[in-house]
Amino acid sequence: MTDTPLKFGFVCVQNAGRSQMSAAFAERERTRRGLENEVEILTGGTDPADEVHPEVVEAMQELDIDLGDRVPQAVSDEELNSCTVVATMGCSTLELDADVAVRDWALDDPHGQSVERVREIRDEIEGRVVDLFDEYTG
Repeated sequence: MTDTPLKFGFVCVQNAGRSQMSAAFAERERTRRGLENEVEILTGGTDPADEVHPEVVEAMQELDIDLGDRVPQAVSDEELNSCTVVATMGCSTLELDADVAVRDWALDDPHGQSVERVREIRDEIEGRVVDLFDEYTG
């Protein structure tokens, strides 16, 4: 492990669904792996919504992850350029520095979807977050 913490960024337009789920899974994974001092997590949107989508809050609550009190945040290119890797959700046109690894996960927007579809998106995100930790933390 290096002295510089790993920094994972999760970004979409509204920061109200996919990126919030990604950040929550990353926080859980960081704790499970005992990496609280080695991994930073950033999430935000280029045009944040007023609240996390209710269907996303509901789907995450099923896994005992509470997003009900989270508020979508704006994120700047400067903040994202400080990340080791940035995962976008398939809706981003960010211009980031060359030394930032960018992963476009190209996920469907859960907003307005059936609870079954939101669960599918949630479960795909969970797997991708675990894979990201495996890749960067061994």
